[in-house]
Amino acid sequence: MSTPTYAERIVSEVLADVAAREALLPFQEIKVRSRATSDTRDGFAALLRSGCSVIAEIKRVMPGRAPFFSDATPDSIANLARDFEAGGAHLIACQTERLRFQGSLSDMQEARRAVDLPMFCRDIIIDPYQIHEARLFGADLVPLQVELVDQARLESLIDRIESLGMTAVAEVRTPEEADRAMNAGARVVAVNARPLTGGDVDKHLFASIVPGLPEATLRIALSGVHSARDLLSYASSGADAVVVGEELMTADDPARLTRTLVAAGQHPSCPSR
Repeated sequence: MSTPTYAERIVSEVLADVAAREALLPFQEIKVRSRATSDTRDGFAALLRSGCSVIAEIKRVMPGRAPFFSDATPDSIANLARDFEAGGAHLIACQTERLRFQGSLSDMQEARRAVDLPMFCRDIIIDPYQIHEARLFGADLVPLQVELVDQARLESLIDRIESLGMTAVAEVRTPEEADRAMNAGARVVAVNARPLTGGDVDKHLFASIVPGLPEATLRIALSGVHSARDLLSYASSGADAVVVGEELMTADDPARLTRTLVAAGQHPSCPSR
């Protein structure tokens, strides 16, 4: 018997975690609840704003590192979301992945209650149950790790996300995955410069993939933004938005840093579609 790959172990662990939650709240019940929850916020429109949009990310930890929060509470999550909104962020992302990032859907729910911005759920979404779960807790944009699902499932998951009024974000790391996302009908592609299996951030990856995308496709740069200079570099390669997490989570004044990044992204010199 061959040893499972890292990606296969991730899929197995995520599906086991989903099964445990589904045993407590059945699929049919979460479908009903997700369709009865509050209306979605238009994340797609937020990405269409001029310049390069800033998606400020809330996360508890990075794998293998000390927690960003010494003691995260609903109030601290809400206050951080308010700081990001006050700084002018166009969207807020929330790391909800439980197994590696100690994330929480409740964190996203608390952030959404505190602000009026669209919410981007950051997670490893590979099962329909997770999509309804994300909607129930306030997601407006939902990512799909293209490398972890086959083409039929990718298309099915995109359809389910869009049917709930959310925006599907196809997360890719290779040109081949970007092609699969296009064939599946994705309108938004996020290029992640950090390998799924761990390793160094490759800031050049974005520029190597986006030239093959149709002009109408919205492009998000994930990982590697530590300064306004990084944002402008991604924008010059065609980024409509960047996700900024670690730098904001460690900032002494998150609102001020958000404001600085937003100003760079909206400056007339910033490349824009």
